[in-house]
Amino acid sequence: MTAAFLFLAAFLACAVEAVEAATVVVAVGLTRSWSSSLRGVLLGVAALAAVVGALGPALTRVPLGPLRLVVGGLLLVFGLGWLRKAILRASGYKALHDEAAAFERQVARASGAPGERRGWMGGDSYAFTLAFKAVLLEGLEVAFIVLTFGANAHDVPLAALAAGAAIATVVGLAAIVRGPLSRVPENTIKFAVGVMLTSFGSFWGAEGAGARWPGSDASLAAIIPAVALLSLATVAYLRGVRQRSIDRSPTGAAA
Repeated sequence: MTAAFLFLAAFLACAVEAVEAATVVVAVGLTRSWSSSLRGVLLGVAALAAVVGALGPALTRVPLGPLRLVVGGLLLVFGLGWLRKAILRASGYKALHDEAAAFERQVARASGAPGERRGWMGGDSYAFTLAFKAVLLEGLEVAFIVLTFGANAHDVPLAALAAGAAIATVVGLAAIVRGPLSRVPENTIKFAVGVMLTSFGSFWGAEGAGARWPGSDASLAAIIPAVALLSLATVAYLRGVRQRSIDRSPTGAAA
């Protein structure tokens, strides 16, 4: 049961980060230079591997209780942040994330930037740098997800497998589409990730503080649906508040 939740949470969270990195890489690749973009990707992956290689073993040696308390708290903070934005988007208080629009913005920026050449790169430095930064920054978030989820659940290989599957899926889609991954339901995925991170953060944080959940890991089967239902109820409430506000406004009444 826990293994399935772990795989799903890591897969969805890593897929979101991979979509955002792929959007940047494809945009600068199509607009500027595929060779420079791919060199940036490769160097970003190498730098990321070095960071993970240095920090990963150290994290797994931390005692489980303090690790769960700290990581659970961090996941709860991140999860609530994702969930808050997802609820605001779903209820109409915040614009939905538009991957096609993000792609167009990246294309516009890439088209207007100067095409400099620098030393050993022998290509477009703008494409190289942007691809490198996208892979490294989004990759660090993927590494955080894998190491924290895996270390807490005593199953880093499973979390890494989920991350690899998510990245392979997104890269495959990007290679086929060679454009914005606008068909990926990113807003729905972010909502689900917010629910999963909040649930795991609550679970691990409480365990790290010394609490014991009924049924141990099996309690996640109740925590995750409870967080999801509470979030959906909040969306419904906020939609109602927003609609009543629109109905009371002069423009709403006239419509």
